[in-house]
Amino acid sequence: MANVKDLKVNPPQDRLIGRLPKIGIRPAIDGRRRGVRESLEGQTMAMAQAVAQLLSENLRHANGLPVECVIADTCIGGVAEAAQTAAKFEREGVGVSITVTPCWCYGAETMDMDPLIPKAVWGFNGTERPGAVYLAAVLAAHNQKGLPAFSIYGRDVQDAGDRSIPPDVREKLIQFARAGLAMGGVSMGIAGSIVDTGFFESYLGMRVEMIDMSEFVRRMEEGIYDKEEYARALAWVKANCREGKDYNSPEEQRSRSQKDRDWETVVKMAIIARDLMVGNPRLAEMGFGEEALGHNAILAGFQGQRQWTDHFPNGDFMEAILNSSFDWNGIRQPYLVATENDSLNGVVMLFGHLLTNTAQVFADVRTYWSPEAVKRVTGYELTGRAAGGIIHLINSGAAALDGTGLQRINGQPAMKPFWEITPEEAAACLDATTWYPARVGYFRGGGFSSGFRTVGGMPVTMARVNLIKGLGPVLQIAEGWTVDLPDEVHHILNERTDPTWPTTWFAPNLTGSGPFKDVYSVMYNWGANHGAFSYGHIGAELITLASMLRIPVAMHNVPEERIFRPSVWGAFGAMDPQGADFRACAAFGPLYG
Repeated sequence: MANVKDLKVNPPQDRLIGRLPKIGIRPAIDGRRRGVRESLEGQTMAMAQAVAQLLSENLRHANGLPVECVIADTCIGGVAEAAQTAAKFEREGVGVSITVTPCWCYGAETMDMDPLIPKAVWGFNGTERPGAVYLAAVLAAHNQKGLPAFSIYGRDVQDAGDRSIPPDVREKLIQFARAGLAMGGVSMGIAGSIVDTGFFESYLGMRVEMIDMSEFVRRMEEGIYDKEEYARALAWVKANCREGKDYNSPEEQRSRSQKDRDWETVVKMAIIARDLMVGNPRLAEMGFGEEALGHNAILAGFQGQRQWTDHFPNGDFMEAILNSSFDWNGIRQPYLVATENDSLNGVVMLFGHLLTNTAQVFADVRTYWSPEAVKRVTGYELTGRAAGGIIHLINSGAAALDGTGLQRINGQPAMKPFWEITPEEAAACLDATTWYPARVGYFRGGGFSSGFRTVGGMPVTMARVNLIKGLGPVLQIAEGWTVDLPDEVHHILNERTDPTWPTTWFAPNLTGSGPFKDVYSVMYNWGANHGAFSYGHIGAELITLASMLRIPVAMHNVPEERIFRPSVWGAFGAMDPQGADFRACAAFGPLYG
């Protein structure tokens, strides 16, 4: 069993340069004095305070730090107070704006005019001075000015003195805020290789930096890494990362001494990749001040194939351990690294991480297994969630060990935020993972690939961004479940591909129509060879985030009642919501130009 008696849960910390986005709460009010405004001050500010309490208690950033809410100093009854609030929000680093009101207000005077901040408006469903009137009016102003906003309006009428937030309003407030904070978190940086800089800059507001892989060689040869940490990391790896069978033919197998050197190299690669992303003050103490700074990267990618892997050990260990929620330094926030430098898959890994605070699993969307094919090959009849067929998700690289599904929420398999993971759960993930010597047909320079099988019964969401010439970015989403197969069936199917890689058997939720008519159609319509999956059914949150970033959704299986986009989307065709999404995104254009 993995030795985790000294594995600590690291406290939350912000390892990136720049402020974390805060949520700004704007209490809007009827500015007319002589009794009107005065009668509404308490109720309006109480709404703002209730929203701030709700979001502060239910949301955390992906690094584990609490989400902060900033409330305007006064209720906003006109342009002057709106400007005062905007100035405060700018000083405080607000990245998400929510306007709340129980009454009529003058929309053009009180609205949030910041073009880059996601906006929502909660209009209180009451009868005395209905907030719905302001909600409709200010949304019309937002739409006319090209500043999309999300509409929040409770289904049931509340009494004026009711300070509670109804469940349907709570759900929309949290969904909007979570997506808005993810959007604020995206605007950091990426370290990697060749990416579409225009997409990252215009749609995500991200600086892109390219680093040649020779930088790894330089740092290894010149000793630009923490030697003490390296020795500790290598000892931890030897104690906790079980080496598996060598599937190479005897004449192709690397010697024991070569494999030992490969372990040394891949551990150094993991440390160096992390240092490249976020820096390491220890390097400054060693005289490497520039290298100590890092690149302030929230996301990275490693090209690897094939120039690197034809000569050096592959990046599989580096990618898998960094993407996981634990290593020799304890239980900590994952570092997001996309294998083969698939930056578009990296983007949805980032989306998923910021929305769920959990590790992500990168995979090939490798094979569709129909029930008939499984029966023919194994004699086994698929049942339950797998009855309609399954998709084999498998890749040699960046599958976080959290993807074993051996963490637990209410006794069920899960992937959890790092601050909720126990040392015993980390040990279970490590014990379920075998590190196989790399197949030298793929990876001539050696290395090690992680092998595990995801347990069934875990709700997951697979997603992918694709770039289409003439159209731009589009998002694909497939909610579904991991499924179990009997050991002998898994063995037969897995041996037909590469048994040294991690496997997830995925059954998407079907709708009976379009790309989700059946499992084959999901596989047929998937737009690339890669996808990434997150824990939980987060398709609705991804749709909300995509609408903020003006990225249309090409396919999804999210029930209509869970979809939440800016209210103006309906003006582009309320009877055709998918087409309206494409038209609205095209009309408003990429958020960052």
